[in-house]
Amino acid sequence: MTQLAQDTQEMLDSLRTAVADTLDRKRRLGQYAVIWQDGKPVLVGEDAPAKPMEEQDEQGRESH
Repeated sequence: MTQLAQDTQEMLDSLRTAVADTLDRKRRLGQYAVIWQDGKPVLVGEDAPAKPMEEQDEQGRESH
């Protein structure tokens, strides 16, 4: 595996920590999150909308 420069590794670690903290906070607050999985966005969490994102427009409304 390619070795990253020290400052680049520190930035990557910082971003990973920020994302993990944010996802944990959203989980504790009962909010859903949008993550990237298998090449497409996926809604995860107990309060995630039931409709897939492909069936919604940019404002989260159902498309017809």
